This record gives sequence, C-alpha cells and structure tokens, in this order.
Amino acid sequence: MTVSATAPAASRTYPSLRAAWIPLAALCLAFFVEMVDNTLLSIALPTIGRDLGGGTTALQWVAGAYSLTFGGLLLTAGSMADRFGRRRVLLLGLAVFGLLSLGVVAVASTGGLITLRAGLGIAAAAMAPITNSLVFRLFDDQALRMRAMTLMIVVGMSGFVLGPLLGGTALAHVEWQWLLIVNAPIALIAAIGVRLGVPADQPQDLTRDRLDLPGAVLSITAIGLACFSLTSGVEHGWLSVITVASVFGATASAAAFVRHERRSASPMLDLRLFSNGTVRGAAIAQIGTAIAMAAVMFGLILHFQYAYGWSPVRAGLANLPIIVTMIVATPLSEWLAKRFGHRIACLVGAACLTGSLAGLAWGVDHGYVAIAVCMVVMTIGLRTVMTICAVALVEAMPGNRTSIGTALNDTAQEVGSSVGTAVVGTLIAALVTTQLPVGTWSDALVTSFFHGERITYAVLAVVVGLITAGGALSLTHSNATEEPA
Repeated sequence: MTVSATAPAASRTYPSLRAAWIPLAALCLAFFVEMVDNTLLSIALPTIGRDLGGGTTALQWVAGAYSLTFGGLLLTAGSMADRFGRRRVLLLGLAVFGLLSLGVVAVASTGGLITLRAGLGIAAAAMAPITNSLVFRLFDDQALRMRAMTLMIVVGMSGFVLGPLLGGTALAHVEWQWLLIVNAPIALIAAIGVRLGVPADQPQDLTRDRLDLPGAVLSITAIGLACFSLTSGVEHGWLSVITVASVFGATASAAAFVRHERRSASPMLDLRLFSNGTVRGAAIAQIGTAIAMAAVMFGLILHFQYAYGWSPVRAGLANLPIIVTMIVATPLSEWLAKRFGHRIACLVGAACLTGSLAGLAWGVDHGYVAIAVCMVVMTIGLRTVMTICAVALVEAMPGNRTSIGTALNDTAQEVGSSVGTAVVGTLIAALVTTQLPVGTWSDALVTSFFHGERITYAVLAVVVGLITAGGALSLTHSNATEEPA
C-alpha cells in the first residue's frame, strides 16, 4: 500500500519522488560516493607517486585495486543482502566505507594505499547492488521506479564522469588524502538517510536459503581473475605468462562455478534465471553499454589531456554534455519505453550507441563540437538502454532475489567497463605507441593518435552494436509495469 511521507518508518511505498526525498537522496548519495571513487584518485596519481615514492606499476594498482575487488564481490554481496537484509548490509557497507576512508591518514606507502583501496572496493561492493534494489522497495508505480532509476543512473554517471574534475579542482587547494577523507561524512549522511527513510527488511522479502560459500568463492575468483586479465593484457601483453594464466584461471573458475551452481540445492545465482529472455538480454545489453561508456570515457581523457593538451579541469568540463544529456533525455527515453516497449526502445538505444561510436571514428580529428555531438547521441543511447534494462532485469527476478538481480546488472556493467578500457588501451598501444609522452605532442604523433582513434571507435561501433542489439532482441515488446503474479 502507499502511505504518506510522514510515516516513513512504517511505510512500504511512497506516492511520489518528492515524498521519498529522504531515502532517495540517501541512496543517491551512497551510489555517488561509490562511483566517484572509481575515478577520483586517477587525477592524483602523479601527486601520490611523488608523495609515497611509488612507481608506475604501483600506481596502476592504486587505481585498479578498487575496481578489482568491487567487481569481484558484487554477486556475493547481492546474495548476502537477499539473505541477511538489504538495508542491514547497506548500512554495514556504508560504515566500513566511511571508516576505511579515514584510514588514509595512516597510509605511508603505496602498498598501504593499495590495501586500503582494495578494502574500499569490498565495502563499495556491499553498497552498489543494494542501493539500486532498494529503489524498487520505495515505489509500487513503474513510472516512479523508472524515474527513480534514472535519477540513480544520472547521479552515478555524474560521479564517474566528474571524478577527475572534482579531484583536479580539490588538489589545487588541499592534500590528496582529503579526496578519501571526505568519503566519511558523506557515508555518515547517507547512512542516516537510509536508516530514517528506507523501510526495514521484512522476513517474507528475504530468502531463507543458506549462503552458498563455495559459489561465492568461485564467483569471486572467476570475476576477479577476468578483470585482472584484461588489465594485465594491457600492462604486460596478451601473451605474457601472467595474462595467459589469469585467463585460464578465470575460465576454469567460471566453469567450476557453473557446475557447482547447477548441482547446489541453494545456489547463489540460480542459472535457470537465464532461461528468462529478459534477464539474459538485459545483462548482455548492459555489457554493451558499459563497453561504450568506459571506452569513450577512457579514450576521451587521453584525447583531451594528451592530444589537445588540456588541463584536468578543462578535460573534466568537456565531459559535461554526457551529464546534461542524461537529464534532458529522460522524457524521450520514457516515451520510447511507454510507446514501443522495452525491445524496440533498447534497439533504438543500441542504434544511438553504434551511430555515436561511428561518428567519433570520423569526429576525433574534426574538433570538439563534432565530439560533443557524438557524446550527446551516445548518452541518449546509454540513458535508454541502461535504465530500461536495469528496471526490466530486476522486475524479472523473484521478489526475494532483487539484490542478486541488481548485482548481476552491476557485474555486467563492471565486466563491460573492463572490456571497454582494455580495448581502447590495447588498440591505442598497438596502433600508436605503448608509451604516451607527456608535454606538447608533435604534429606527427597527434596525427598518428587520431588515426588510431578512428580505427578504435570503428571497431567499437561494430562490437557494441552487435552486443547491445543482440541483448535487446531478447527483451519483450511489453511495457508492462508490474511483476507477473
């Protein structure tokens, strides 16, 4: 039933976004801080290297340790939340995230910072799938759920995109440690909002199945090694011993995970769910969107700061068309879903993604205006596919498996992000140079870089188009808003 905002503690759902502003703001804040931490320290790596004496490899791990533990533990965290309580696990994640962030004051080496970042990734994994699943608890109405999910995605993408900009601006005034210290009060405010506004977990909304510990270990190993192998391929080479070993380890762990889940009486991830075209298609499409987003973000950071020679602040501002379009495109995406259903709307989004990447293949050496137009078209596609697939996937899950549904959604995006970054890094290294020089680039190097970008974005247009459209084709034509009875 729907209740007023005056009794949030006893409420099951809210009648409007305004009525739910306290829990919605808290969930958005939690999602923002976990997403901004993905990119916030990237701009500070040179400063950290000078301060802590770390080499290039150590700094790469400072950036990668967070995403590695974050991606590897998403499914496990979602499974735990569906068993022990979503609000409870989220509050625990926020507490650990805030306390660990304060621990940066005791860091005296890159090794210590890498360990701290890995711990923050673990805490963030306990937050990410739950913030999205709790949005569905706040509302019964599908339109409100889509708008709330839109808001969550806009906030999350804003954190991801604005990380370098916020970090670069802050470094002009404070020490780099403050980039992490500020997480503590943000986590505290978010925890208070969740505690006050999000209804407590009800026993009937949780699963009583015992925790699948072997499945958790195998999933962590498979996803962690898969993410690591993509990073290692760029850093050490795709035929290096460590990369090949990681690929074999990830494959073996994934095969063992599938075998175990099929035989387990209480599987962490019931593989029979993938017989549902909506679950399967939404996860596949999300991989495609994440490949596009991560590839473009990583590629354009190189483009703006190296080829154009722009400052971190200016490069961060150059990405604002993505955030603005995310907000402005909301009515269009909602109209597409309502008028044509999930499948057609996502196919339109896939076409936007493919067209924008093909446009970037032409536009990278035609100035910023051409790039900005492609960013706008790409964001329309991202906004449409990401939101519809997130809503469709979670609603296709059983009521006591919503956290594992959002964890599956987030895991698909994390895998896609790793693939997108690896594709751009590998192709640029192969087509241009393995070591991007600092300072002013020569005209010959800029020309070579643009040539490499054209090929890279053309390849991505084909890859993203096939993956995203293929996933969209498995969705239904229905724009129904309620879960089947």
